[in-house]
Amino acid sequence: MRTVLGLVGAVGLCLAVSGPAFGGAGAEQARSAYCGTDPASGLGVLAAGNVDCGSALQVAAGYTKAWHGRAGTPVEVRTAGAVWKCQERQGDPNPYQECVNETDGGRRITLSS
Repeated sequence: MRTVLGLVGAVGLCLAVSGPAFGGAGAEQARSAYCGTDPASGLGVLAAGNVDCGSALQVAAGYTKAWHGRAGTPVEVRTAGAVWKCQERQGDPNPYQECVNETDGGRRITLSS
């Protein structure tokens, strides 16, 4: 019973505490917020750089519609009042999807398992 409660507590802590955004070498370590799951891909959606969760989920949905059949190729998504450049990035160890606002590179949305 203690093990179950400990795991539930750990999951709750992970969801409640913001973590660093993903990025390549030299990327600004911004805070990110967990926004939920993209229904089409099943990936978790995180927002960083003053991106609200409603916008992050819209961008994620636009990206998952457009990315199929375009593996490795950057995808442009126009939604949430902005243009976003999205593509797969190599994480450590697993790859993740990232969308960056074209006019403000600090605004990022990450899709990750």
